[in-house]
Amino acid sequence: MAALLLRHVGRHCLRAHLNSQLCLRNAVPLGTTAKEEMERFWNKNTSSNRPVSPHISIYGWSLPMAMSICHRGTGVALSGGVSLFGLSALLLPGNFESYLMFVKSLCLGPALIHSAKFVLVFPLMYHTWNGIRHLMWDLGKGLAISQVQQSGVAVLVLALLSSVGLAAM
Repeated sequence: MAALLLRHVGRHCLRAHLNSQLCLRNAVPLGTTAKEEMERFWNKNTSSNRPVSPHISIYGWSLPMAMSICHRGTGVALSGGVSLFGLSALLLPGNFESYLMFVKSLCLGPALIHSAKFVLVFPLMYHTWNGIRHLMWDLGKGLAISQVQQSGVAVLVLALLSSVGLAAM
């Protein structure tokens, strides 16, 4: 109650002491409405032949952009793969060894087995090495454009080499 009374008295005293010209002098007149602003904006962009989406026409594909998209994609794929593997272990009959014996009984060639292992391990290696690259960026290292390009190539080479090595096991 006291706070309401204090606020009311304060407003009354403030209004009495302030000059009405002071309040009007600092007011900014509204020049246009929102609709007029939008029409002016679209007329300007239409007359200058600007693209609606600058991402397609202005920003060409670059290695860091593609690697950022792939990093997110591999993260989603790995998360989904681990979740599906866990669900299948819970819901399918039998155990892992029985499915491993089934794959061995298919008599697939070593090239196909090596390729399948490479396809399974490459997203993990790419996501791991690129994650280390992002951690270095978080420390403030390697943020120059030339260093970003070099670290991108290094991540791709390391991911390929480590994937080939793990797939050969």
